[in-house]
Amino acid sequence: MAAPATALTLPRSPLLLSRRAAARPAAAVVVRAQPDTAASTSAPEPASEFKAPPGFKAPEPQRFGVKPGQQGSVFGASLGIPFRLGTGVFVLGYSPTFVSPAEVPSDQYALELGDWKVKESSKIDQCPRPEKPIEIYEFEGYVRPFLYCPFCRKVREMVSVLDLDVLYYPCPQNGPTFRPKVLEMGGKKQFPYMVDPNTGVAMYESDEIIKYLADKYGDGTVPIMLSLGLLTTITAGLSTIGRLGKGSSYIASKVPPQPIEIWAYEGSPFCKLVRETLVELELPHLLHRNELSVTFIAAECSAVRVAAPGDRNFSRKTVPYIEDPNTGVKMFESAEIIEYLKTTYSLYSSS
Repeated sequence: MAAPATALTLPRSPLLLSRRAAARPAAAVVVRAQPDTAASTSAPEPASEFKAPPGFKAPEPQRFGVKPGQQGSVFGASLGIPFRLGTGVFVLGYSPTFVSPAEVPSDQYALELGDWKVKESSKIDQCPRPEKPIEIYEFEGYVRPFLYCPFCRKVREMVSVLDLDVLYYPCPQNGPTFRPKVLEMGGKKQFPYMVDPNTGVAMYESDEIIKYLADKYGDGTVPIMLSLGLLTTITAGLSTIGRLGKGSSYIASKVPPQPIEIWAYEGSPFCKLVRETLVELELPHLLHRNELSVTFIAAECSAVRVAAPGDRNFSRKTVPYIEDPNTGVKMFESAEIIEYLKTTYSLYSSS
């Protein structure tokens, strides 16, 4: 039986906080990875200064393409799309409408099909938005039979459907920082584990988390592919088998004082590859919702259009996109993001 939700007064240290100070000012708290032998509850040490790799230059965003040597990874990461029937690709109530070009503002991107443009709408604007990001402790990937987390994927899909900002705390196998924290807060090393700082609610159990998010930040409905019980769990599990062992085992890393910000969504194989690296390096990351409340696959280039916050002056771009407040780096392109993360945060050079 699913454990009931509990309203807790949670210790806020050493959790990382959002850096979006304009909306919710708060000082970032440094998290330092602890040795595997014990989980320390002492005050975290200051992190060393982080810099972009020498000679680093962010790549220009490209139209859809798979880089040489990345074909197998992208294919394996794409299995979730057919197994999950695209759940997590479209937001709640997504509806495309064919209109004349005159009906779409000139500064707003819209997919063009012949003499028509596709105007998008959704129900997200009618749903409550959390003031602070939801916090979720979870991990990616599949290690071996009976050691994978379809339950984490289910919750991430619901996050995409509801277009929520979420602060993810990665909990890979043998991760020294956040796995012990989940045990300290909730009493079990079970994942996913959600904390809603807006309400004080904390809970385990993926189905309970999904229902809570739907009721609190949606219209109360849960997508059909997240409502099929055992079939949902099986298909979510099968979607991970193309990436055996990826995104689930800890790689020794330097933990930065602020979470990396990422624009992404669950259905994209390119976003998944970047997320695997973030989880393996145990790097907290703040996933941002699409400010226009719509996520869709653009047929003309099979890439995703994401509108990021207005002060960044985005138009049509692809995801994933990251901003690293620890180094000042802002960049697109999944392969280059992965290399950047490993070079900047891994304690040991990859062979």
